Amino acid sequence: MQLLPVGIIGTGKYVPERVLTNQELEQMVETNDEWIVTRTGIRERRIASAEQATSDLALHASQQALQAAGITAEDLDLIIVATITPDMFFPSTACLLQEKLGAKKAAAFDLSAACSGFIYGLATASNMIATGMYKHVLVVGAECLSRITDYTDRNTCILFGDGAGAVVLGEVPAGRGFQSFELGADGSGGELLKVCGGGSRMPSSKESIDSKSHFIYMAGNDVFKFAVRIMGSAAEEALRKAGMEKSEIDLLVPHQANIRIIQSALNRLNLPEEKCMINLNKYGNVSAASIPIALAEAVEEGRVQEGNRLVLVGFGGGLTWGASVLVW
Repeated sequence: MQLLPVGIIGTGKYVPERVLTNQELEQMVETNDEWIVTRTGIRERRIASAEQATSDLALHASQQALQAAGITAEDLDLIIVATITPDMFFPSTACLLQEKLGAKKAAAFDLSAACSGFIYGLATASNMIATGMYKHVLVVGAECLSRITDYTDRNTCILFGDGAGAVVLGEVPAGRGFQSFELGADGSGGELLKVCGGGSRMPSSKESIDSKSHFIYMAGNDVFKFAVRIMGSAAEEALRKAGMEKSEIDLLVPHQANIRIIQSALNRLNLPEEKCMINLNKYGNVSAASIPIALAEAVEEGRVQEGNRLVLVGFGGGLTWGASVLVW
């Protein structure tokens, strides 16, 4: 079978209006702006309003991506939403988004791979288009992490924010689009980053609420060590599969979790910081939404030109990781 070349034909992003600064966090927990910036690179993050849920953030980003792609919602064959903060257990956030968009012909499902979810979604959608199964697929990374963040835990509350990024995938000219994917998981590290409460293992109860089991738990040092190792190696493997050298990278778009993790990846790939899209200072860690938001901003800022070679790479709970090489 002759596979079709598949790429991104439209990008979009949305972040809530409410800004939560480091100075505000100083009033909430024992921390300070200098410590947060030095350790993480984060200065502020966005917080969804009480009326907003994940599908609402996804809607704005998706509409922008559709407009950029020059297609309508009715042209979509499939919607994939990567999220760990769905509006509800079911129906899926993708189905709720389908209704909001009016994408009547589209199949829809959610994908759960934490911060790696967007890359997993791209790989899934790309293969469906490459084989001719679908023509246009909307892939969204959207999160309301503020809803599962404990704002009395100074180790985690400084990290996370809310937002959504979206892309439309379709056929592109030969030689363009996705050149490779590298996906991986290590379930033995599942205990390092998790939300226990609310699932079938620990159904919601007074005890689960009292024990704060519905909030993010993270073994920070262990996750940091994993991330430093995997970001570089996943990117290198994706480059190897694509038959490209590190020196050919025009722009790295990494998961925006921690500036030190990003700098470690840059060192391993021998890339200067100007070849990297960094916006975690404005938004913090937005899990599955961080890479598509960063990509949309890079496009907005004119940092992505036709023919550029991009590497997208992320890691997350699971533990999971994913990387992709594409020619714009």
